[in-house]
Amino acid sequence: MSRRLKQHIWLINIIRRHRKISFKDLSALWECNKDMSDYKPLHRGTFNRWRTDIRLKLGIDIGCQTTGGYLYYITNPDDIDDDKLRRWMIDTFSVGNLVEENLSLKNRIIVEEIPSGLLYLTPIMEAMKGNKVLEMTYTSFRTGDTLSVVVEPYCVKLFECRWYLLAKTAGKTMLGIYCLDRIQSLTILEDTFNLPKNFSTARYFETMYGIVSENVKPQKIVLRAYKQHKHYIRSLPIHHSQRLTEDYGEYADFELYLAPTFDFIMRLLHDGAWVEVISPAPLRMAMKGWISDMSDHYEED
Repeated sequence: MSRRLKQHIWLINIIRRHRKISFKDLSALWECNKDMSDYKPLHRGTFNRWRTDIRLKLGIDIGCQTTGGYLYYITNPDDIDDDKLRRWMIDTFSVGNLVEENLSLKNRIIVEEIPSGLLYLTPIMEAMKGNKVLEMTYTSFRTGDTLSVVVEPYCVKLFECRWYLLAKTAGKTMLGIYCLDRIQSLTILEDTFNLPKNFSTARYFETMYGIVSENVKPQKIVLRAYKQHKHYIRSLPIHHSQRLTEDYGEYADFELYLAPTFDFIMRLLHDGAWVEVISPAPLRMAMKGWISDMSDHYEED
C-alpha cells in the first residue's frame, strides 16, 4: 500500500470514529502517530489536498461544519455503509495500517491465509477493465482434469478466503465459476467481448450463498438457531435477506430468501446441531441425508 493511501485511510477512519472533529484535534492525533507523522504536525494545506484526493479517488466527501466550531465530518457515510466493495476496501486497508503500525505484536496477531490464486487477480482485473478475453490452463478439483479454456471475465468474488472468477466460457451458454488458486497459467488475449448491458454482479449473486448457482430457484427458508448460537447468527447474518421472525428464548427463528445450493448446505452443516432447517421440506430432507452420510463414517466406532 502506498504511503499516500495509508494517510488517506487513516484520515477517513479518524473522522468516522469521532463523527465530527476539529482540525486542531485531528492534527494532535496525527502528530501522536509516529508511524504516520514521525511526530510532525499536519499542515492545513496538506489536509485540504487529502480531502480533495479522497473525494476524487474514493468518492468520500469530507465536509466542514461552520456552526458551533469548525468541525470536519463525512458527509456521505451511507455511501460507505451501502457500498460493499468500498467498505471492504477501507476496512482491509485499515487493518493493514493497524498491523503495520504494530509490527512489534506480529507474533501475537494471526490472520487467515488466502491461497496463491491472488497472483492472478491483477491480470484478471486488467482484462476486465478492457473487456479482454482470457486464455487459461485450469485444474478442476472435482474431476482432476487440467484443461485449456478461453473465457470472457465478467466479475470476481471473494468467498471463504478464495477468489473466484465468474466468466462466460467459449462454446457454452451458461456462466462458469473458476477458482483462482486452481489456475495454472493465464494469458490476456487481444480479442475483446461485450459485457451484456443488463448484466449485474449484485443481481446475479443476490439470491445465492457462495458461488455455485446449480440452477436452483430461490425460496423462503426458515432456520431455527438454538441457545447462544442465535446471537451469532443475528450479529453476523448468513445472507443479506435474513431477518429474525421470532425469539422464543431457548431458540430463535430466522427467515431467508435464497437458493438452497450446495454452498448453502455446507454452511448449515458448519453450524452443526446449533441450527435446524424448519422449512422447506426438501431442504430439511437433504440435510438429513447429509447428516446420515456423516454418521455412517463413524458407525464402527
